[in-house]
Amino acid sequence: MKWNHFKSKLLLKYTLSYISIFLIPLVILTFIIYQNATDTLRSEIEHTNVNQLTQAMTVIDERMKELHEIASRIAYDGQLTPYLVHHPYYSRDAISTLEKYKATSSIINELFLYFRGEDLIYSAKGLEDLSVFLGRYKFHSWKKEDFINDLNNVRFPTMRPSELVDRNGQLQQSLMAYLVPITPNKPYPHGTVMYLIPESSLTGLIDSILTDYQGMTYIFDDNGHVLAANRHGEPVTPDEVNALYQLTSGIHSITLNQEQHSVVSVKSEDNGWTYVTAMPRKQFQERILHIRTFILLVFSVVVVMGTLIAILLARRQYHPISDLMEIVKLKTLTERSSEPPASNELDWIKKTLHNYIKRIDIQEPYARNQYLLMLLKYGHSRDYTAEVQSMLGIRFPHSHYFVIHISWDQTAKAEPHDAELQEEPVPSIVPLFTDISIPEHAASAYGVELPQPEQLALIIGFDADNEDPSVLYERRVQIVEAVRSRIRSNSPVPLAIGVGTAYTSPEQLHQSYIEASSALDFCMLNNQESTGFFDKLSEVQDPAFWIPKDLLLKLNQSLKQGSYKVAAQTIHTAIASLKTEKIPVALLRCICFDIMNTMLKMASELGIHHVVKQLPQLTSFDSLEELEKKLNVLAAEICDHVERKSVYEENTLLNKIIAYIDENFTDYTLSLGTISAKFSISASYFSRSFKEKVGTNFSQYIWQKRMDEVIRQLIQTSDPLKDIITRVGYLDTPNFIRKFKKEMGCTPGQYRKQYGNSGAAELADDEED
Repeated sequence: MKWNHFKSKLLLKYTLSYISIFLIPLVILTFIIYQNATDTLRSEIEHTNVNQLTQAMTVIDERMKELHEIASRIAYDGQLTPYLVHHPYYSRDAISTLEKYKATSSIINELFLYFRGEDLIYSAKGLEDLSVFLGRYKFHSWKKEDFINDLNNVRFPTMRPSELVDRNGQLQQSLMAYLVPITPNKPYPHGTVMYLIPESSLTGLIDSILTDYQGMTYIFDDNGHVLAANRHGEPVTPDEVNALYQLTSGIHSITLNQEQHSVVSVKSEDNGWTYVTAMPRKQFQERILHIRTFILLVFSVVVVMGTLIAILLARRQYHPISDLMEIVKLKTLTERSSEPPASNELDWIKKTLHNYIKRIDIQEPYARNQYLLMLLKYGHSRDYTAEVQSMLGIRFPHSHYFVIHISWDQTAKAEPHDAELQEEPVPSIVPLFTDISIPEHAASAYGVELPQPEQLALIIGFDADNEDPSVLYERRVQIVEAVRSRIRSNSPVPLAIGVGTAYTSPEQLHQSYIEASSALDFCMLNNQESTGFFDKLSEVQDPAFWIPKDLLLKLNQSLKQGSYKVAAQTIHTAIASLKTEKIPVALLRCICFDIMNTMLKMASELGIHHVVKQLPQLTSFDSLEELEKKLNVLAAEICDHVERKSVYEENTLLNKIIAYIDENFTDYTLSLGTISAKFSISASYFSRSFKEKVGTNFSQYIWQKRMDEVIRQLIQTSDPLKDIITRVGYLDTPNFIRKFKKEMGCTPGQYRKQYGNSGAAELADDEED
């Protein structure tokens, strides 16, 4: 059965991926081209405006120079002397001469000649009284007194800003008044030439550069006053106008009236005036409409062609995956025909491979040991299902199970130093009991390596038809002796063995483990290098103990290991045994204090001192049931503290070990054995915990630290290579050089020659030789 390509989400995903890979750069490239074209066109327009505005400025400056020249000629014209101007006969010639001077400039609306101290003023129209500026030319902001004062006292050419002037009381015209003292450049001028210039004469020159554009035009004097302006109806605030004047010469982009404008500003060196044009940016977009259309057309064609190519490439890449999917599909349907196929081929393949890899990975000793350790501690494995247990190869087919807790005293021998650190140097006892069988006693065992150094737990399973305690005891004795014999034949070290009670269910193994640990503590407490059976501890019962000693030891051990479930069951057993005895109430209370003392003493040893404050509550009970509830609460508090402290101490210990390694990685004796001996932790347990926390194993971590230090010294020092390698903890220099070359692709000498200082590089080849 072939896979339907049209329903394949994977093929669709590949197609979309190729289209995205092609389309995203294309969109970015198109945007860059479009933006670049826009910016280039706008830049060309703006630079063109700068050039044209400069030309307009030059023309206006020339016109202003012409006005200065006209004033100079008037000052030295013999027909325009005060005598001839006032003469009844020659005054006509003087007025005609003024008319000729007016005609020489295209920007003059009217020309006036005034001799200071007089009440009359002369123009091309004839002799007039100063009241002409109250009638024929009426300035609103230029009062008569100010006007007369300016005519008589102006010493430098002065341009008044444009304003609306009433002409003959009917028309209004925006005019500028330009006053030039005569004789020019003299300290004491005798008269003033005044030109009336229409505002449009100057702004019209600048507007001509805008061609098809619409924008605002401003001319500022050197004090920032607007001499002339053409706003084309756009409202502009005084602050925005002032901002235009503050601009330096060049091209700018600012916001005026909440709209982006392109502003061109130039400043005249002759008279200090500033010329500004401001055009809305949106006008530029209209000019690049044809560019946008062309780009969109090319973009559309490329997208269509790219999409077709993307589909072809996606189908080509999908083809081998489709073939592999058919194989996986056939295998999957053969093994699990009821399972529907996945909709995504890669997910399907991934799921199948994941199942196979999962089966392989979980066979590792770490997973098995972790599973069994949780079984001993909690009586169940919270993170593992029955399916995982089956994959791990752990089975419990026997009728009875018990735990052996073994401790030995074996001084760890110093490991020979080699270029490669051994990853898990463990005592020879541990590998003996990974997964063993004791056929002579119809028993099997699983070894569980404990976090404590030189300690091992064995989960023993055996079959027994007779439930008689004495028969079960004899079977356990035989099995324990067989285990001891196997250990002695391989590693003659002194042993202390604690044996727990046999139970019918694996879920009760945590009970047997606590009992085995209690028996082991009892043996070690009495300096006995022998075997102790928990259920035989009652035979060495001290008559002074009212509660069976084995129960108190079991309670003590369960609290010590943080096993609340076992502690609660032990308390219940002790209380139940008291209920069966007919004991006076006063003596019964004293016996109950035996249990309290055991729990309070353990709490004190664990550093839980605040429970002493609970004594009044613990001692005030009216029945054994009430006492049991209170003791269970106390046990829960102690066990919770032990659990939290255990996690904290484990993390703290690992942090301390890592810090110790970072400080002493140059010590050539550093190994898993020395670390585990120094910090009293199982070597293999530490190895697994280290890799889980750091992400790499112990030997790789040390190697990388030493490599980094060697590289640093190769670059920064000129010390001989052998000395550097020895300082970082390696005695075998040739072996180190081989490993260095394998990892870095070059020898240490070549590395130093390439990256080190010149003095050290010269010795690099000689060092390796």
